[in-house]
Amino acid sequence: MRTAFLRHVRRFPWVTNVTLYGCLFAGGDFVHQWFSRREKMDWSHTRNVAVIAFSFHGNFNFFWMRFLERRFPGNSVGMVMRKLLLDQTTAAPLATSVFYTGVSFLEGKEDITADWREKFLNTYKTGLMFWPFMQFLNFALVPLYVRTTFTGCCAFVWATFLCFSRQSGDGTAGAALAWMFPPKEDEAESTKENYSYST
Repeated sequence: MRTAFLRHVRRFPWVTNVTLYGCLFAGGDFVHQWFSRREKMDWSHTRNVAVIAFSFHGNFNFFWMRFLERRFPGNSVGMVMRKLLLDQTTAAPLATSVFYTGVSFLEGKEDITADWREKFLNTYKTGLMFWPFMQFLNFALVPLYVRTTFTGCCAFVWATFLCFSRQSGDGTAGAALAWMFPPKEDEAESTKENYSYST
């Protein structure tokens, strides 16, 4: 099965990579909503995330990876670091900006830059704790024809964080961790009691 998959990717690199990236990215929104334990799934939001993932993120990443490889060929330490630096200073802020403004546009918001202004900087800083490590592995070890697919696997986790940040977070890792691992009710009650006694 692995051999058949790799053969398919080599034969149809654009379609396969972009499709997998888009599905994984949209899956991140599904996981976010599932973790949020909502009574009803907001499929319109998942659709909007998927539109952005398929129309921009997947395609941009596919051609961006090829541009970087042509500009800095090989996987020597020097070449990998050049790709990584350019990726994190150019592609990362662009992709984050398109996500915030694109989803807001699809939702019909009057000010599509409101979320971007409020959360972009925190989101970009959080991304610097995640993406450099993932992309270092990508540039150093992953063949070019599946790099977008590898990025999509990483983007599955990142999209979960992005969707949380856009809907209820502030773009920081701390807020996401507090959402994923909320304090137990008894601990919260104990904290309230201690606070009331101290006052």
